[in-house]
Amino acid sequence: MARVMVCGGAGFIGSHLVERLLADGHDVDVVDDLSTGSLANLAAARSMGGSLRFHHLDVTSLEFAELVGLRNPEVIYHLAILQPSASDSLSITRSLPALLGVLEAARRHRVGRVVVAIPAGLLYGEIEAKHQPVKEGRRTEAIGVSHVMAHTMVDVLNVYRERYGIEFCALAMGNVYGVRQRPQDGVVAAFASAVVRGIDAEIFGSGKQTRDFVFIDDAVDALARAHERGGGLVINIGTGVATPIEEVWKLVAMGSSLKARKTTTREEDVTRLALSNVRAKIQLGWAPWTSVVDGIASIRDTFPKR
Repeated sequence: MARVMVCGGAGFIGSHLVERLLADGHDVDVVDDLSTGSLANLAAARSMGGSLRFHHLDVTSLEFAELVGLRNPEVIYHLAILQPSASDSLSITRSLPALLGVLEAARRHRVGRVVVAIPAGLLYGEIEAKHQPVKEGRRTEAIGVSHVMAHTMVDVLNVYRERYGIEFCALAMGNVYGVRQRPQDGVVAAFASAVVRGIDAEIFGSGKQTRDFVFIDDAVDALARAHERGGGLVINIGTGVATPIEEVWKLVAMGSSLKARKTTTREEDVTRLALSNVRAKIQLGWAPWTSVVDGIASIRDTFPKR
C-alpha cells in the first residue's frame, strides 16, 4: 500500500485510475480544479470504501504545494498536461506551468516519483508510414505549438530527474477511449454522443487518417504499472494497430442509419499514428488486451435503448 496523489483525478482517465488504485489498496488523494473533470466521475470510486480524499485545487497554486507537504505522497500522477485536442489553446498554454507546479511541489517535499501522461499524437507529430508503429525517441520537425510544448515537458522531466532526483515515467498515450469521456476530448466519445442523440456525426478530413485506439481499462493498467516501473523513460502506450477514423464511425454507429459528414481537416491533425509497445512490454510488463471492435462494442452496450 502506498500514498498516491492523482492530479486530474476527476477526469476521464483519472477517475478510472483512482478506482484501480483503490482496488489495489492504496491511499488516494485526488486533486482537480474541475475545469474539465467532474465529481460525478468519482461516484464509483467513492462507493468503493477505500481511503479517498478529494481536493478542489489548481496544481499551480500555493495551496497545492502545501497539500503535497501535508499529505506526503510517495507517487504523484499528473494527468492534466495536454488535452488531446491540439486546438485547445488554453490547455496548451497552461500545460507547462501545471507540470512545473507538480514538479516544484515534489522537489520541495521530497516526493520520489512522478508519473505523467502525454498524448502521443502531440509528442510525435507527423511520422512517415515507414517509421510506423512509432518507437520512443523518434523526433520530427515541429508541426505546431502543442508539439513543441510536449517535447519541452519531457525535457523538463529529465532536468528535474538529473538535478533533483525526482524519478519520472512519462507515458505517451494513444487515443484512449471509454465511458465517461467527454465528446470534445475524443473521436470515439464524439461519435457515441452523435449516435445517442440520433444525429449525423462529423469527421474532420477524409476519415482515412489513422489513430492507435487504446481502451480505458488497458490504459489504466499501464498507468498502475508505472507506479513502480519504467523510471526515467518515455514509454508508448498503444496497440501498434492503426485504425482509420471512418472505420471507428462504422463500429460506433453499427445498426443505425446515421451518416458521417466530412469536413475540413483540423490544424495540427496528423495523418497516421500507431505506437510500438515493445518498450512497454519490457519495462512495464504491459500489453493491451482489448481490440477496437471489443472496446467499442462495450461502449455501445451503454447506449440508451430506443
